[in-house]
Amino acid sequence: MDQRDRRARVAVAGAYFVQGFCFAGLLTQVAALQRKFGFDDTQLSLVLLAVPVVAGVGSVVAGLLSARFGSSPVLRAGGPGVCLAIALAGFAAQRWQLYVALALVGLMLGLVDATMNMQGVGVERRYRRPVLNSFHAAWSAGAILGALATSGTAHLGWSIGASLGAVAAAGVALALLAGPGQLRRAEEALQMPAATQAAVETRIPWRPIVLIGVAMMLMFIADSAVSNWSSVFIEKALHASTSVAALGLAAYQTTMLLGRTAGDRLVSRFSPTAVVSVGGVVGGLGLVLVAASGTPALSIAGFAVVGLGLSLVVPQSFSAAGRLDPAGTGIAIARVNLFNYVGFVVGAGMIGAVAESLSLRWAFVIPAVLVAGIVALAPAFRTHAPESPTRSPSPASPPSPPSSAEAAPAG
Repeated sequence: MDQRDRRARVAVAGAYFVQGFCFAGLLTQVAALQRKFGFDDTQLSLVLLAVPVVAGVGSVVAGLLSARFGSSPVLRAGGPGVCLAIALAGFAAQRWQLYVALALVGLMLGLVDATMNMQGVGVERRYRRPVLNSFHAAWSAGAILGALATSGTAHLGWSIGASLGAVAAAGVALALLAGPGQLRRAEEALQMPAATQAAVETRIPWRPIVLIGVAMMLMFIADSAVSNWSSVFIEKALHASTSVAALGLAAYQTTMLLGRTAGDRLVSRFSPTAVVSVGGVVGGLGLVLVAASGTPALSIAGFAVVGLGLSLVVPQSFSAAGRLDPAGTGIAIARVNLFNYVGFVVGAGMIGAVAESLSLRWAFVIPAVLVAGIVALAPAFRTHAPESPTRSPSPASPPSPPSSAEAAPAG
């Protein structure tokens, strides 16, 4: 690796950080937005459902634009776009204004989620070793600070608009600072003739993408329960204040950060299959603890266990998808990323329906059962590049490496 690779790694980590910071800043205001606009649990679930639906559209658009222009221009536009969108949500005074703002949030989230992972896989390819977990650790670090920002501003009595406006302003500044260091289009992928690249793209297999994607979907059902409903559960079911309720997501993201910080070493030592399998078991136990909790402190501890268990599922999903796309086109990543939003759509709708018909406690039991599927799907993370025509990589873009001892060489 050289100075350019290190600069790209810092810049891409900055994009992940901003995304996590803004996303958590908004999610920890869900209970406050519910009160402000008078949504019942069913109405709230429908509002939350719309965001990942639009984000799925954004992910598809990101794949199309990135194939033509590279992922960096899309990411550099989408990062500040997310910040602007959450600020608009905070200052919305009527329901229709909130709907428009959340639609923009979804579109920008989709653009950024897909392109930041394209950039992350590109950096991992250049490093020739696992580094993607560290980027998702940066996302978690940003999410922790975003949750703590809500907790702090709520304690000071700030309005939703003031709180999200402050988060957005900081996010814009960081996004603009990180943008110039991202990988340019020529640096993201292997250099090959257009005909050869087209042949490689057609060889990207659907079956492993679907299996990996389903595992990611199950993870995001659980993540949706935690991200969208943790503050509501702690505040409504356990009768805590807004500042305390925000700590559930902060605890979840803190242990996500810890798991992802150690993740690259764990994957190198034990393989993607092992860390995903064990993580699914731990995550399920954490959700059971949340459902059984009788105090805010115990529920926060449960959310922390969930975060630790599920911390490596998402980065390993994108890493596995990247190994299926040795040309670095971003196609496999964009496809897998769609399951992210399917999980959020299913999670938001299902959790809201269960909360309305039964209780918020039962809303955490369902994902506890579903994450068992992650354990069953863990072998799908043992991926390698499909067979492709002979190619000669450019010096700036080395061949795609295995991201664990279990992955076969790209070729």
